[in-house]
Amino acid sequence: MAKDKTLFTCTECGGTSPKWLGKCPSCGAWNTLIEGVAESAATGKNRFAAPLSLAGSSPVQALGDIEASDVERTPTGHEELDRVLGGGIVEGGVVLIGGDPGIGKSTLLLQALDSLQRAGTAALYVTGEESAAQVALRARRLGLDNSQVQVQAETQLEKIIATLAAQQPRIAVIDSIQTVYSEQLTSAPGSVAQVRECAAHLTRFAKSSGTAIVLVGHVTKEGALAGPRVLEHMVDTVLYFEGDTHSNFRLVRAIKNRFGAVNEIGVFAMTQQGLKGVSNPSAIFLSQHSEPVPGSCVMVTLEGTRPMLVEIQALVDGGGPSPRRLSVGLDRDRLAMLLAVLHRHAGIACADQDVFVNAVGGVRITEPAADLSVMLSITSSLRGKPLPKGFIAFGEVGLAGEVRPAPRGQERLKEAAKLGFSTAIIPKANAPKKSQMKDFEGMTIHAVERVEQAMEMMRELQSG
Repeated sequence: MAKDKTLFTCTECGGTSPKWLGKCPSCGAWNTLIEGVAESAATGKNRFAAPLSLAGSSPVQALGDIEASDVERTPTGHEELDRVLGGGIVEGGVVLIGGDPGIGKSTLLLQALDSLQRAGTAALYVTGEESAAQVALRARRLGLDNSQVQVQAETQLEKIIATLAAQQPRIAVIDSIQTVYSEQLTSAPGSVAQVRECAAHLTRFAKSSGTAIVLVGHVTKEGALAGPRVLEHMVDTVLYFEGDTHSNFRLVRAIKNRFGAVNEIGVFAMTQQGLKGVSNPSAIFLSQHSEPVPGSCVMVTLEGTRPMLVEIQALVDGGGPSPRRLSVGLDRDRLAMLLAVLHRHAGIACADQDVFVNAVGGVRITEPAADLSVMLSITSSLRGKPLPKGFIAFGEVGLAGEVRPAPRGQERLKEAAKLGFSTAIIPKANAPKKSQMKDFEGMTIHAVERVEQAMEMMRELQSG
């Protein structure tokens, strides 16, 4: 019997090579080629016949002649999920959601399908990892009694598409895409070829039929979605579940969204009745100190369109011959840069000290507007003096020591004033005009242009 021909496929881009190479010839990624069985010509010849028959040819039109209108959205009944999706489910949209095992992906989607079904939207839940009885058991644990969501336990692509065509649901969840396989391919479920082709078939079906499809994806140990990177390019929206499985709070972040803003986040709390939206997420990112403590500074960060207050904590301690620089939730390289700026322009040296910085609540802050609050918290810890109660700060710091404005500074200040903060150090370019000060009654705003001014203002506030 002839030996099956093997082919090496890149897990990043899906490119192929007849032999193993350290570097993918298509995308240049290292150590991403995985051996698999090559598809025969007879198998591959007609594998697109089914999906292509679903879609007719489209006429060529001038861009100015095309009528552009806002897409209709169907709310899921979960405000935080709707925020991340951009307002709700879009007809014919394809959503890919990934996260660590046990973080709550299936729970949230089952709750959303039940809410949609009770609102009169036909919904289908296709499970490939559990039996229908297991899904029903979870629904009872979540308090979804007498739910009429249709459930199918199936992993074969052709049968799933046949069910979708027969049932014609408005929304369908495929849990998960790594368990689905097509008989037209000989590779195992979860392989690069199977994931890519099954996702392509389901995407074509969604676009031609108008059924919104949600694909649940596995993640690697590094936290990225497993399978070829082209999977993320196929779909309309990519969502990531974040958070510690040992914590009660979960974040759902939009990484890509063709129908809404990216980097939006939804905040959920895990309860006995499933995931519940958190309307005031700032509360979970602020510590519960009765009195201010050294090394703590609150900033206002923007996650998509939502301003949120996050506490930045710093601990400066005597180090050895090789001082450590460790940050959780913040960029470590940027921390090293801020320490250098602090030394050069403000005369505050931490070269022989261990410096640890943490964003409370497990949130990740990627925007540079956290620079000023990080520097103030480090200085507060080094001197052992707390910042005043009700104090916030935000602003980007440059290598020359200048304090640059943060985008949408007025919204940040309004969010802080709404939550009772009374003192702020902000970039001068973000300072409200006299006519706008009525929106910030009871708040004292100090506008600075340089790091030195911010440190001097901090000393005055601490001594006063």
